[in-house]
Amino acid sequence: MTTIGLVINPLAGLGGTVGLKGTDGTADEARRRGALPRAHERAVEALLSLRGLPLRFLTSAGAMGADALDAAGIREYEVVHTAGGRETTADDTRTAVRACIDAGADLLLFCGGDGTARDVAAAAGETPILGIPAGVKMYSGVFAVRPAAVGEVLAGDYALREAEVMDIDEEAYRQGDLRARLYATARIPFLPGRVQCGKEASFGDEAAALDGIARFMADLIRAGGCVVLGAGGTTAAIARAAGTEATLLGVDVVVDGKVAVLDADEATILAQIESAGRCRIIVSPIGAQGAVIGRGTGPITPAVLSAAGPENLIVVATPGKLAATPALFVDTGDPALDAAFGERISVICGYHIARLMPLLRPAAYDRNL
Repeated sequence: MTTIGLVINPLAGLGGTVGLKGTDGTADEARRRGALPRAHERAVEALLSLRGLPLRFLTSAGAMGADALDAAGIREYEVVHTAGGRETTADDTRTAVRACIDAGADLLLFCGGDGTARDVAAAAGETPILGIPAGVKMYSGVFAVRPAAVGEVLAGDYALREAEVMDIDEEAYRQGDLRARLYATARIPFLPGRVQCGKEASFGDEAAALDGIARFMADLIRAGGCVVLGAGGTTAAIARAAGTEATLLGVDVVVDGKVAVLDADEATILAQIESAGRCRIIVSPIGAQGAVIGRGTGPITPAVLSAAGPENLIVVATPGKLAATPALFVDTGDPALDAAFGERISVICGYHIARLMPLLRPAAYDRNL
């Protein structure tokens, strides 16, 4: 029987839907804007995928672990740590990890984002770790592609390998300045297609392809209607070609060729879609990692995707980015919605040029076939 140490960061991902691009130091502001916690439900989804496996758990009391195990109907666990304050901290995460390892954990399963990954890796030492994705960014290569994939990894013929733990300066990120750095490497259980790769920093000079994508999508924007632009350099190039503003790291709304909202949150986007009646969403996957939705696209929630319709999601990427990306996946937080995107997705990679790319299937959808 494998012993799993489970540590949850209850605040992970809190700022995503309200456009804060992270939760470090902004939990109170996120709550003021109406943000709802997501770490618990993401952890429960992962734990449900583990039911029936020969596992026992070591964990923290309450929201840092035991509550999610109870909600998933898992009774074989021992509480080895209790957080000291009302609001959990990075020190609580590190202390919980060490307590689990001292009590005999073979693997550390954590729920959070890149900041949590840093804390876990710092305390875990040589003990393998695996992340349940619940943060806003998740540039690190230590996360399962979606919560339910955790069960497939641990039930599968996985291999242990080194992965990068990355993080960015969130304060600079909120000002539109992306500063990512490598903090550590960690051993992870790796199963191809079920654990995401780390983000690549660049993909070489693909100016012609990027220009073609930008001109093609600019034509669509100028044709009128409501368009939501996701974050990133590719979508920023589209905005420039269309003669509109954009926030490099935020989600923007353009209506009839003109900026309606910069750095929009979920509620604002939903209001714009309701007013327009129809909306297209343009996003670009995180290079090498492969996330189309679910990493850095916090305001583009399941509610937004459902309101626009999955068929109105437009994915754009240069050929070099696609070549560096092992697989594409969506992780909306709603398995049924993930499944609605099907097995393949069209990716615009030049002016009136598209490629049909395989899309990793949600584990829950596979089980229902």
